[in-house]
Amino acid sequence: MQDAPLTEDDKDPLNLRVLRILVTVLTVVMIVGLIAVVITFVTRFPGGDGVSLPDQVTLPEGVRASAVTMGEGWYAVVTDDDRILIFDRASGELRQSVEITAP
Repeated sequence: MQDAPLTEDDKDPLNLRVLRILVTVLTVVMIVGLIAVVITFVTRFPGGDGVSLPDQVTLPEGVRASAVTMGEGWYAVVTDDDRILIFDRASGELRQSVEITAP
C-alpha cells in the first residue's frame, strides 16, 4: 500500500512544529540535567570516607544538645542554655565554651 502524498492541508502549522521542537529540546535538557545531578552526588558523596561522629559526647549536668557541627579536628554542640561547647575530636575533651548573648 502506498502512502498518499501530503497536500498543503496535511502539513502541521508552524506553531505546532515549533512546539514539537521545544518539547524535544526540553526533554534533552532534562535528561542531561538529571545525569549531571547523579554525577554530582556520586563524586561529592563517596561512600565510606564520610565524617565520623564520636560514639558518645559527655555534656555538663542538666544540659541538652540542640545542634551539632564540626570542623577539622573539633566538633561543637549548641546547648539549650545558649552555649556553644567545642570539643576536641580525637580526645573528646572540652576545648572551649562560648556563651551566646542576645544583641
